[in-house]
Amino acid sequence: MRVWILGIGMGPQHVTPEVADALRSVDYVLAPNKGTKGSEDGLLALRRTVVDAYAESVPIVTVADPPRDRSPELSGPDYARAVGDWHAARAARYAEELRERGGTAAFLVWGDPALYDSTIRIVERVKASGVELDYQVLCGISAPQLLAARHRIVLHEVGRPVHITTGRRLGEAIAAGQDNIVAMLNPDGLDLSAVADWTIWWGANLGAAGERLVRGRVGDVVGEIAAARRAAKAEAGWVMDVFLVRRP
Repeated sequence: MRVWILGIGMGPQHVTPEVADALRSVDYVLAPNKGTKGSEDGLLALRRTVVDAYAESVPIVTVADPPRDRSPELSGPDYARAVGDWHAARAARYAEELRERGGTAAFLVWGDPALYDSTIRIVERVKASGVELDYQVLCGISAPQLLAARHRIVLHEVGRPVHITTGRRLGEAIAAGQDNIVAMLNPDGLDLSAVADWTIWWGANLGAAGERLVRGRVGDVVGEIAAARRAAKAEAGWVMDVFLVRRP
């Protein structure tokens, strides 16, 4: 068996010719369905637009996504254990489909597979479970790239670094002295009071339905960001946001 792990940015407009060629070569796409029973989630529908744009004849095989503990109080080892359990359950479901179907499959990854995505790890788990397969990875446009382009900025100042982390670990990055931070995978209601005087460049659902952009002093625009996040979710049915905060 062969598996392609394909970065697709946030939709058909971000798919590279290399990724499109690989997508046309596969027998089927494996995709999680996070919708309730009998319904399809919005992100699965967006994956369908990618397949329809470049490989209309390729079927999408959906796999019900296993439940995950998303308790906001999880941290450290407990958080890692919850994610590990979720990955193991996903790998088991994908392994079952791959054993049954064989051939060449593809996973369509939001953004880029190298940045805050676990598809590569999950496929490695599938291999470790005894499924004989070879896999290749093709990159996509990442959320920080889209954020920088939409706001027409450089993610770092001249000769300076940028620190990329998750919203859950934003406080940890600030405490460590980071002063130019990109945060992804942000929970609803993330506390930004520690950076109230910093500048923020924020975006949600970049390049997709419900796209919203906000920039300014954090303390001045935090309410605007919360409202924009709600509006993005209401329009698209889902929300993924990313932001850069920089100490003045």
